[in-house]
Amino acid sequence: MRDDAPVMPCRGSAARMWTVIVPIKNTKRAKSRFNVAEGERAALALALATDTVLAALACNAVGEVIVVTDDNDLPRWLPDTVRFVPDPDAGLNAAIAAGAAAASLHWRAALLGDLPALTPVDLGEALHMACGVPRGVVADAEGIGSTLVTASADVHWESMFGPGSFAAHQRMGCVAMNVPAQSSLRRDVDTAAGLAHAAELGLGVHTAAWHTSYRAA
Repeated sequence: MRDDAPVMPCRGSAARMWTVIVPIKNTKRAKSRFNVAEGERAALALALATDTVLAALACNAVGEVIVVTDDNDLPRWLPDTVRFVPDPDAGLNAAIAAGAAAASLHWRAALLGDLPALTPVDLGEALHMACGVPRGVVADAEGIGSTLVTASADVHWESMFGPGSFAAHQRMGCVAMNVPAQSSLRRDVDTAAGLAHAAELGLGVHTAAWHTSYRAA
């Protein structure tokens, strides 16, 4: 696909046009910045990922969800409609690229796997915006990282997740999408403070259960 090719317009509401790729780190190694027992961290990481994936599956703009992971336990917890691609163990962007290569739909989006307050409506609104640009990016709540990166059917996949990724994605040619600051799509969770902020928006059922259990302990 060529970067200079014209962007195909969304048809109607872009219903079921998008493949959403969710890279998920092995839950046993995830969320190391949380000062909780190892088992609790793994349970939290699983809850975050599950709520994120379920929100993506429920979004009317999403026709396919691909999870890229090396965690062999995840398929036991996620719906059968999720497609799984092995993590090539070459970093986050390589994992996402592996998912993009397996996509059966031409409009592709990479979504972080730790968005426990994510709603299908917020994701759908961002994907609808993304239909108008070759490449798009949504900033995290701090405006430093990225939570969603998109590519239209006319461009090859590329991403630059990592420190300062919002600016890096813009330098790459992604258009910053005007997603409201309070959107659930912008609130990823890496710390206890981030989880508290996400809770203010309303957590998904799995993360809410973990949060309630942890606070009661």
